[in-house]
Amino acid sequence: MKKTKYLIIGAGITGLTFANYVDDYLIVEKDEKIGGYCKTIKKNGFVFDYAGHFFHFKTDEWKKFFLDNVKNSELVKKNKCTKIYYKDKLIDYPFQMNIHQLEKQDFINCLYDLFNKEEKEKYSNFLEMLYGKFGKSITEMFLKPYNEKLYAVDLKKLDTNAMGRFFPYADKEQIIKNMKEENANSYNNTFLYPKEGAEFFIEILEKKLNSEKILLNTTIEKINLKEKYVIVNNDEKIYFEYLINTIPFNNFLKLTEEKEYIELSKKLSYNKVLVLNLGFNKKSKYTQEHWIYVPEKEYNYYRVGFYNNILGQDKLSLYIEIGLSKDDKVNVDLELKKTLENLKVQHIIDKDMKLEESEIILMNPAYVHIEDKTNKQIDNVMKKMNENNIYSIGRYGAWTYCSMEDCMISAKELASKLMKGK
Repeated sequence: MKKTKYLIIGAGITGLTFANYVDDYLIVEKDEKIGGYCKTIKKNGFVFDYAGHFFHFKTDEWKKFFLDNVKNSELVKKNKCTKIYYKDKLIDYPFQMNIHQLEKQDFINCLYDLFNKEEKEKYSNFLEMLYGKFGKSITEMFLKPYNEKLYAVDLKKLDTNAMGRFFPYADKEQIIKNMKEENANSYNNTFLYPKEGAEFFIEILEKKLNSEKILLNTTIEKINLKEKYVIVNNDEKIYFEYLINTIPFNNFLKLTEEKEYIELSKKLSYNKVLVLNLGFNKKSKYTQEHWIYVPEKEYNYYRVGFYNNILGQDKLSLYIEIGLSKDDKVNVDLELKKTLENLKVQHIIDKDMKLEESEIILMNPAYVHIEDKTNKQIDNVMKKMNENNIYSIGRYGAWTYCSMEDCMISAKELASKLMKGK
């Protein structure tokens, strides 16, 4: 039997950050390695992350924390170069700010619909909000098909604020102004990236921690919220004063074995993302782009990222993201075959390019679906748990859409609050 003041479930970026700011902690991680989705795989000179992880700091505190722990020679800083592949042409991102780059008739349609859209004070769902704020053409050319591929769900099911501050809103005055004065309306126009991959940040967080207080290959089988203990491998009990959950909230609820929470877990919606990390023997003709959005349905993926364009490497290194519903069966061989065919159609690769390395990852869950019908239930359960010193935080623990920095901010804030109250 073990006892700890702060029992942290999950050794991802949120759990590790929380542990950095408290005294008596124990981290339980089912994987053989820390990092969660922020891991890096290296194969024969290729650097593959679990998915595209780039650091866009909004606070000086966390930017300084990062820079103080990394040498300039170990880091690249980039002005983001992102495009949208639409009708065999690259359009600057975001789409709604760059409709003037479209073919003449598409541009006219977008502009006409933009000035004749029917806005409301309140929208009932994400799709209705898109039509109301951007009009029919912008929505149906890019916003609807892209987000359907990304979330793998009917957009009517999503809350209007499903993407929070990350959605690139723009009114018609901004859009018109951008036709002459380029001003990309995006939260992350620049980014930092470690040459050794995103996992480098995990290594920074790990430095101040006691490795003996991180239990790897340890699966939680049951959580007793009333008596405050968890049961792990081999029926061992770990007692806690505070429980800090960072694993997906739906999975956490199931572990409590409480009927009310299990019922809520069944209602929570999300999608999966199949990530194909691919390394080829030579460069692509795309030499500047960092990632490209692909809204058109004939392509099986929604985004293509170019690690080699970020790191300045001589061989093409891609990450391909494919959105799947939570119930979809994953056929990796089929998706890889379709991907290679589509990459040739888009001229990202050619017939002479050979696939040298690959790393296939399934993110499950990947994007949580923020819905009106469950938001209130989640809030009520969180409040009830907080009263019993049980907290669920981070992108998946809090069941929200946020950045890695947001996760670290919330983890530190909670740690500081609890430490002050001790």
